[in-house]
Amino acid sequence: MIDFKNKDLISVVIICYKDEGNIAEMHRRLTKVLSGTDLDYEIIFVNDGSPDNSEMILRNIAEKDNKVTVILQSRNFGIQNAFTAGMEQSLGDAVVIMDGDLQDPPELIPEFIKKWREGYEVVCGIRRKREKSMGELKSWVYHVFYVIFRKISYVKVVEDSGEFSLMDRKVVDLINKMPERNRFIRGLRAWVGFKQTGIPFVRPERFSGTSTNSLIANTKWARTAFFSFSYAPTEMVSRIAFLAVLTALTAIIVYIASYFIKGVPSGFTTILIVVLFLGAIQLLSLAVMGEYLAKVFEEVKQRPKYITREVLNNHRQKNGN
Repeated sequence: MIDFKNKDLISVVIICYKDEGNIAEMHRRLTKVLSGTDLDYEIIFVNDGSPDNSEMILRNIAEKDNKVTVILQSRNFGIQNAFTAGMEQSLGDAVVIMDGDLQDPPELIPEFIKKWREGYEVVCGIRRKREKSMGELKSWVYHVFYVIFRKISYVKVVEDSGEFSLMDRKVVDLINKMPERNRFIRGLRAWVGFKQTGIPFVRPERFSGTSTNSLIANTKWARTAFFSFSYAPTEMVSRIAFLAVLTALTAIIVYIASYFIKGVPSGFTTILIVVLFLGAIQLLSLAVMGEYLAKVFEEVKQRPKYITREVLNNHRQKNGN
């Protein structure tokens, strides 16, 4: 059994999905970096239903290194819930969360720790420059998303930050206690508040394999962000509806005036355009309301955020937590 009570402990949570070529290198670099600090550490790999050989590789690492915990999910529950599984398993006074593709460089962790010891409860990695393979257009789209999200959201997410961050234990505990299932950890991290800062870095290329991000996945992620931390969609519909009412009233006045001046006005095309315009507004309103209702529907079902099939080297259980 590992005794984590002698000095401060840092937990590092890594999500693995189609990362079989990255895991061994991630473990090597993390071990080197964390061994160079004056903190004790645990490394938590979460295999989020990866279809490759990730599980076998993780089992071999866990057998040789008792500081490594491996969480095996029953299926793929998505990166946000996978991070939640790792955060709930963690024991550290501070917790670092990061992707398993090595685009979040482990060598940045000592700088996170330094800021944490200066009194910051949340330290985020800020992607000042993204990998070249992403391309200028896609990088620009990501940046624009953050700019828009910061303007319309009621929480201020650190611009160009990802999940890669260090969080103090009290921040992690608060996020873990939140019951919502449709999660956006960057938003939750900002919502809890406390003293936050960021450290800029140049994001390297993926160490091995190809990116699992797709247009559909990114669209779903953006929708979760907007509808979880902003009332802008409903406010937009309200404003459009108000303008539509004003337009309709103006049209009524114009048609009444035309009737008295010129007789019965003709204008089938105009009427058709108005009907189509109002119909489009109604459909847009239903779509926005449907997004919020779908989120409510998911929450009221009270299903678990994830299902764990097996935990290797369960430090939480061994330490009586």
